[in-house]
Amino acid sequence: MSDDQYPGQGNQGHHQPQYAPAPQYGQPTHVTVGYQPAPPRGLSIASMVLGLVSIVLGFTFLVPLVGFVLGIVGLRKEPAGRGMAVTGLILNGLFVVGWALLVIFVIGIGAAGIATSGTSGA
Repeated sequence: MSDDQYPGQGNQGHHQPQYAPAPQYGQPTHVTVGYQPAPPRGLSIASMVLGLVSIVLGFTFLVPLVGFVLGIVGLRKEPAGRGMAVTGLILNGLFVVGWALLVIFVIGIGAAGIATSGTSGA
């Protein structure tokens, strides 16, 4: 039998292992592992907190008004805090409207009192 009978096997007694060529490495890649900072939500959080504070300490007109403005700005500038901004807008808006209705009611009663006191004193 001849060694040429099976092509590719060559001399079986002296078999040399075949290795793949070593991979060529380029420049090392630098992987930076870190955290991504959270998107800003400060205005939205402040609006919601002021709305919640207005529930407990609703004795001032200024706190809900500031919270309402912060909610509007937070809604436009902070899409990540949209839910908190909407919550702040609703809570603060209710208190701003409540204060406005209270002021209108007090002014209405005062105007009615002035109108009746001027005609009854004859």
